[in-house]
Amino acid sequence: MAKHKKAKRANASKKRTATKKFGRNALAVATNSKKATSQRVAALALAPLAVSGSETDLQRVLKLLANPDEPIEVRFAALDSLQTASFDAATFSSIHSDYIATLRKLAEDPNYELRQRVLGILMRAKDGFAQKKLLEGLKNPAKALLLPEKALQLLSYDVHAEAYSAARAVLKKRPNDDAKREALRLLAADPKAVPIFEKVLRDKKELRENRQIAASALHALDPEKLQSQARKILLDKSDYADIKATSLTALEQFGDDAALSKDKALMQSVNRFKSGKTPAKYKQTARRFLSKYGQ
Repeated sequence: MAKHKKAKRANASKKRTATKKFGRNALAVATNSKKATSQRVAALALAPLAVSGSETDLQRVLKLLANPDEPIEVRFAALDSLQTASFDAATFSSIHSDYIATLRKLAEDPNYELRQRVLGILMRAKDGFAQKKLLEGLKNPAKALLLPEKALQLLSYDVHAEAYSAARAVLKKRPNDDAKREALRLLAADPKAVPIFEKVLRDKKELRENRQIAASALHALDPEKLQSQARKILLDKSDYADIKATSLTALEQFGDDAALSKDKALMQSVNRFKSGKTPAKYKQTARRFLSKYGQ
């Protein structure tokens, strides 16, 4: 038994040594500027094997990432390699502060995609520096590191009052469709945004996606306001079927049963909705609603 355990340990040791050697060879290719970019990128896919346990090797990959003279494909591959290595906290702790400092510098790199990726990593880590930069860019487009819609999306990883304020300011500037959608999504947990969502939900000129976002936000922030707006939508003969179906669901699930069952105008509207040129899936929602209230 003892011999068996000893042999097993020896085999495991040989395997670790072989794996580390293989990884080191891969890292040698990755850091060799004379090699083809495709070879270096492929080698960096093996870099986590090389950096497992060596601060020196981790720093070599970090240097690749930070170097603006390296091909962007190599830099992206280095970032992927470091992200994979970062899952081993014990190993990665030796360069963690250097890694964060490098990412912060790269937040202003000339390459847009690299800026976007590093800011995403930083925001998922709730990094105050990244949040400050994104907010600055929303307030002053001349300082923007990312498009407003992407900045808003990343700010949603760590929402604070200042982010809500920035999102409301974006909405006042008549943003493009993508930026408006992301601003609404960010504000979905902001109680002060209830009037905004009421307006969006009732506006038939709004994109339907935005109106659905508004309905979901009101459901979370102020269900009574949602029910009030839902009733108005259902009484409006010209509103869209999908928005009416969402309104029906809101009333069915969270409305006052006693009040709804006595609301003749509402029931007539739902009956028209069920009987008109309404898609089958929405008619089913109407039938379920009417059945619940004995109609």
